[in-house]
Amino acid sequence: MTLLDLVRRRFARPPEPVRAAVEATPDVDERVLAWGSLVRDEGWLVATTRGLRVVDPAGAAAAALLPWHEVGHARWAATADGGGSFTITPLTEVEPGVQARLAPRRHALSEPGELPQEVRRRVDRTVVTSQRFPLPDRGGVVLVARRLPGRASREWTVVFDDDVDRADPVAREEARRRLAAALAAEQPD
Repeated sequence: MTLLDLVRRRFARPPEPVRAAVEATPDVDERVLAWGSLVRDEGWLVATTRGLRVVDPAGAAAAALLPWHEVGHARWAATADGGGSFTITPLTEVEPGVQARLAPRRHALSEPGELPQEVRRRVDRTVVTSQRFPLPDRGGVVLVARRLPGRASREWTVVFDDDVDRADPVAREEARRRLAAALAAEQPD
C-alpha cells in the first residue's frame, strides 16, 4: 500500500449507505468511526461511537447494534489478499451481574480499512480489568469490570466458561467469593 493510499484511507468519508444507516438511528450522537467492506458486496461492518453494526448495500441496518460493552471477544484474522475476517463473540446478560457468551459471529471482509484497529481500541476502552479464575472441579470464571456509557462507576460482571458451571452451586459460590474479593480490593480503606 502506498503512502497516498494510506492518506486516502485515513481521510475517506463513509460510503453513503453507511452514513445514511447511522443517521437513521434514534441516537443523534451516534457517529461512524470506521467501516470495512463485507465480501460479495454484502454491505459493511461498521464501528460507531456506540458499538458494531452491519449495514446492507441498500443502507439498512441488517442487524441490531452490538454495544461495545457487550463484545466479549473480537478476533481479527488478516488474509494475504488484504482482507480478512472478524470473529465477534457477543455477551448477553442472563441474570443480574452474570453474562453468557453467545455464538460467535464471523464477518468476512474484502477491505477492512481502519476497522480492526478501531474495534480493538473501543473494546479495550470498555474493559477496566479482567481476571480469570479456575473453578474447583472444572472450567473457570472471568470477572470483568467494564465502563458503561452514561455511568460514572464501572460495572462488574461474571462470565462462566461453560453454561453448566453457572448452574453449579459450588461454582457459583466460588465466583461470588472471587467477585466479593475483587470489589473489596478496589474499595478505599
